Amino acid sequence: MIKRLKVLKNTTSGFTLVELLTVMAIIAILAAASLFGLNGARESARDTKRKSDLEAVRSALELYKADCGVYPPNGILVFGSNFIGPGSCGTNTYMSNVPQDPISGRQYSYNRTAVSTYNLCASLEGGSGAVAGCGPCGSTCNYKVTNP
Repeated sequence: MIKRLKVLKNTTSGFTLVELLTVMAIIAILAAASLFGLNGARESARDTKRKSDLEAVRSALELYKADCGVYPPNGILVFGSNFIGPGSCGTNTYMSNVPQDPISGRQYSYNRTAVSTYNLCASLEGGSGAVAGCGPCGSTCNYKVTNP
């Protein structure tokens, strides 16, 4: 009698190198596309923060004017520090830590144009065109807030 030998096949299942590389390429393409999509949302969020910051500063300026009768002269309002009234009309703190632009190297601008008017300016990432009368940020400012 002849014995039959069973031949065992080495049956391992898995993915081929080509399949793995294809999946990795698809994942890389999707990740790159999502990064570009999120970049626009980040710019929009920073622009919204800039507008909100200028509105908060405007409120502090109105409180200062209510106390002192005039808007503060240039140099009193320093972005990134406290906004405290001078001794002549009280030493009230109108704003602790006046906000700065979310991106370092960029700045907000305050420019008192007369005793009863001022300009607050910022450079929006999503804006275009420059506005006049903005002071230090000059031609890069494209968003301006004035007294009501």
